Amino acid sequence: MPPIFAVKTTARQERTVADMIANREEPEVHAVLAPDSLTSYVMVEADNDAVIKRVLDEIPHARGLVSSGGNTGKSTMAEVEHFLSPTPDVEGIAEGDIVELIAGPFKGEKARVQRIDETKDQVTVELYEATVPIPVTVRGDQIRVLDSDER
Repeated sequence: MPPIFAVKTTARQERTVADMIANREEPEVHAVLAPDSLTSYVMVEADNDAVIKRVLDEIPHARGLVSSGGNTGKSTMAEVEHFLSPTPDVEGIAEGDIVELIAGPFKGEKARVQRIDETKDQVTVELYEATVPIPVTVRGDQIRVLDSDER
């Protein structure tokens, strides 16, 4: 398996750099990963570091390979594996949490979490300021936790 290299980029330009690397037709470059949770870095799977250095010379916002000691930014699959599996949007949300709806027809409303459906990535909430309690089911990415009972 070819090694994975860490490439330093300008902040908030990770996706641009990854796209530019991926769009170059280099047979020695096998994959490019720009995880949202990793700021200023892009992971590149390639045959060797010389290929990446050659590619990076022509890409703006690419600052070069990360190197420490004699190691030129090499990573193992185990080190980047957690970036490859998506986390559900409802992770970190618990029943009873106070949330704000950030999308949809009830945007801006506050609500309390009543039920969580992890398989569908949905949350059923009860609107706070409604005269009659209305249960509303929304996607996990449409809410933001304001206050948690567990904290």
